Amino acid sequence: MPSPDRSPAPTGRALVAAILTRDALTRLVLGWASVAALAALAPDPGASSGSVLLLLLAAIVAVIIVAAGGVVQQAEALARRLGDPYGTLVLTLSIVVIEVVLIAAVMLGPGEHTTIARDSVMAVSMIIMNLALGICLLVAGSRHGDLRANRVGASTYLVLLVALGGLTFALPALIGRGGAFTAVQAVVVTVATVTLYGFFLWRQAGAQAGDFREVEVPAGTASPRAAATAPSARTDAETSASDAAGITQVLATHRTELLARTAVLIATVLPIVLLSHHMASLLDEGLARLGAPAALGGVLIAMIVFTPETITAVRAASGGEIQRVVNLCHGALVSSYALTIPTVLVISLLTGQQVVFAESGANLLLLGATFAVSAISVAAERVTAVHGAVHLLLFVLYALALFA
Repeated sequence: MPSPDRSPAPTGRALVAAILTRDALTRLVLGWASVAALAALAPDPGASSGSVLLLLLAAIVAVIIVAAGGVVQQAEALARRLGDPYGTLVLTLSIVVIEVVLIAAVMLGPGEHTTIARDSVMAVSMIIMNLALGICLLVAGSRHGDLRANRVGASTYLVLLVALGGLTFALPALIGRGGAFTAVQAVVVTVATVTLYGFFLWRQAGAQAGDFREVEVPAGTASPRAAATAPSARTDAETSASDAAGITQVLATHRTELLARTAVLIATVLPIVLLSHHMASLLDEGLARLGAPAALGGVLIAMIVFTPETITAVRAASGGEIQRVVNLCHGALVSSYALTIPTVLVISLLTGQQVVFAESGANLLLLGATFAVSAISVAAERVTAVHGAVHLLLFVLYALALFA
């Protein structure tokens, strides 16, 4: 997805038919029908038998995954129209909104949930950077071999991930209390994180937009490796001006379609918001009865949220779009750190809840190894299937540590 799609915009009935497809309508109806059914039944998790509890939880999770798939569909359509990096940004932000909603629902539900945000974001880190990225690199490396991501864009993501990951999971154990930030520290971390992310988005959508697009092989260049290191003849100012003109034209030409798809996307997200409360109470009861590790709740949230985006990333890898894979995987985790953590800290400040972010030594080791492997992969001249296999190994080790 190197540039915005400037094909003619559908109008009238054709536009409605293109947006409200049978699949989109099915997802909308299923989501809202489930909300109505749960409102009418008002199930009590504590009074439900084990089998009923499991069936209810499985049904709600299935509906949320289906609805999340609908959100991703509309976000992908917007992404195709807007082009990278704007399109991928829309997609990742849509997914992170769902993640924030689910975590907030659990935090604001009954019971103590001091570690749910930490467990969820750590699970997101391992699923995106090891499971999803590992599968993508295996697929891309096996099918296309000599692939090269944009080094500047990929390294930009990684420096953000290292800084935000260390801030989130290691710093609270060193300067906080009981593994949590103090109120003053939470305010400073929230402001600093949001400010850094805002600056990153400004650069990504402006002067550095070209750093997040696929590496294109110029005429007479033998391979993507040479293209990746070839100097650009365009300055940041020229790139920014060209990108601004392109996106402005797309917004003006396809305004009706973009607004309509955004409305459908919001209508598909709302059932997830409403169902998340029921899912949180059922999840609490289910984990308590099973005596399962509390971190499994975070893993479930991460799997619900990022399954549709993982499928999107694997499709991009199959098509040889390695930079799109990087944008989806690395970009999603940057957004998760930069938006989920501040939101959780604000909730903790408003409600007085303690939120523990300090991670175990095993998980910190695995996270550090993950970022190191990612950095080495970015620095390599080409991405291979072996890089993907190493990421998958790290995910297996994370699963092992989860039940240790």
